[in-house]
Amino acid sequence: LLALMRNQIEAAERIGLRAASLNSSNTDEWDVVEQEILADGVDVLLISPERLNNPRFRANVLPHLVATTGLLVIDEVHCISDWGHDFRPDYRRLARVLDRLPRGVPVLGCTATANDRVVADVEEQLGEGAVELRGPLDRASLELEVIDLPSQADRLAWLAEEVPTLAGTGIVYCLTIADAERVAAWLRSRGLPVLSYTGATDPGERLVAEEALRRNEVKALVATSALGMGYDKPDLGFVVHYQGPGSPIAYYQQVGRAGRALDRAPVVLLRGHEDRDIQDYFIRNAFPAREQAEQVIALLEAAGGPVKVTEIEAEVNVRRSRLEAMLKILDAEGAVERVGSAWQRTLAPWAYDEERVERVTAERCAEQEAMARYGTDGTCLMRFLRSQLDDTAGADVDCGRCSVCRAAAGEPPPRPTFDPELVEAARTFLRGSPLSIEPR
Repeated sequence: LLALMRNQIEAAERIGLRAASLNSSNTDEWDVVEQEILADGVDVLLISPERLNNPRFRANVLPHLVATTGLLVIDEVHCISDWGHDFRPDYRRLARVLDRLPRGVPVLGCTATANDRVVADVEEQLGEGAVELRGPLDRASLELEVIDLPSQADRLAWLAEEVPTLAGTGIVYCLTIADAERVAAWLRSRGLPVLSYTGATDPGERLVAEEALRRNEVKALVATSALGMGYDKPDLGFVVHYQGPGSPIAYYQQVGRAGRALDRAPVVLLRGHEDRDIQDYFIRNAFPAREQAEQVIALLEAAGGPVKVTEIEAEVNVRRSRLEAMLKILDAEGAVERVGSAWQRTLAPWAYDEERVERVTAERCAEQEAMARYGTDGTCLMRFLRSQLDDTAGADVDCGRCSVCRAAAGEPPPRPTFDPELVEAARTFLRGSPLSIEPR
């Protein structure tokens, strides 16, 4: 979302709007921006939902914003459902902001990827009575294709052979940080100018990578979902998935980076044998285990005051990243609150929401199964995605562009064949990749 905010600020400035942002990457500008807001010197303020849990923002900025806002826009509103339950629980704080707005202030939620389930979930969290406006999802420039290549070495060989032949610049998506860095290193070893872009990439390096792609100075960025939405490059020529995402919603969000101002943009999914294992891991670890969450609550209740993260970590025996994610969820639920660098129990009642965990997990498993069917049943690929996103506009019409439609018209895509030496080089590269096991 930082990339999205940067894009929008630049676009606003081009049309004469005074736009600003408060986010984790510009803390040195907060004092100036806050003064401009209080002096009504800002037309548009862009923030991530995490600001809503920042004590300084809530004390210094939010009261003025609530009193003076003329329109609240929630961009990529599907994130309330897709991310708000676990990955970024601060999205669920938006409902509290809506409750504080003066009566009559309009609220607009926008997204290009929300099926009926997401729409219902968002409405349940933000309040009933929303007016739903839908348009067609099909982007006529996208040429979808699925290629089953279980072997990672075969996929690396495909990338080395095919990416140089694709017109323009693009994005290669991977499911994990390690895979993104590995694929980028492989393509660089084959002479291709690429950069990796992940959640572990330094913020300064992210800016450099975004601009390098925007100026066509690299052939591609090899990215995780850190570049999954928001990045706006109208002439992005292609999107390739080294591994498949866990849902049609996530997939269409990512392929939507391509072909915005082009007549043709190839979009290829390389399905691998490890895809399901990685997706299962994400689903299985999305929510804190009930036993661990209850241990944390019991520990904080017994302490009767703030407890440092290191002390919680030692008592509950859960690694730091998992513990911090758990505390964020409990914080969004009102069960705990941050006190400096420590945490304490609030007075609010709390119980582990087993029903919600099971419901959301079941929905994600169903979408995972749908994504596994993509490209396997002879259905037009764009038609399949439209149906999964509950797009009724032209629901029974094939796109005529995807690999399934071309095959039906007598133009089956060529079966991928690789130079044996290239595949062996890829195998050697994979065997030589270092496996770093961090102590904890």
